[in-house]
Amino acid sequence: MNQLPQIETERLILSELKSEYIEDIVKYASNKNISDYTLNLPHPYSEKDAIYWINLAHQGLKSGTNYIFAIRLKNENKFVGGIGLTVEKRFNRAEIGYWIAEPFWRKGIATEATKAMIEFGFNALKLNKLTSSHLAKNPASGKVMQNSGMTKEGELKAHILKKTEYHDLILYGITKKQSGK
Repeated sequence: MNQLPQIETERLILSELKSEYIEDIVKYASNKNISDYTLNLPHPYSEKDAIYWINLAHQGLKSGTNYIFAIRLKNENKFVGGIGLTVEKRFNRAEIGYWIAEPFWRKGIATEATKAMIEFGFNALKLNKLTSSHLAKNPASGKVMQNSGMTKEGELKAHILKKTEYHDLILYGITKKQSGK
């Protein structure tokens, strides 16, 4: 795949990350609540981090290992977060990761985007399985995974070290067969 497709849902546009989003990425991702509830976003979050993420998206697309999308509101064309697939080609599966800017939490945006990623993973990339995980202290993310059709597959105790604290990680998954795609 040479170019990331634009995916439209009822309320969202999932599209290529662009440098024009850097200001919004930094504004939203620098919120400590985002870092506290995600696995990979640092705090503080800087313009350098946003540029790294955009470059990761472009390199990942070239290598077929990452498909990273900006999440934008369709009616306002406003950047509100990111979602992507990290592909493990050897096993024909990928992990879904996402974050949503705090002003847009509890609006179903993450679920809508995750459902679109599941469809993209199974239909466009022909993957067999998609997984996702969340910190145990972020049960709202588990609801997103459940509402997207994923089922809980396990819990890894004290699996993630963030700063000086260990966190449990909750794992979810869905196969192509389970999805009916």
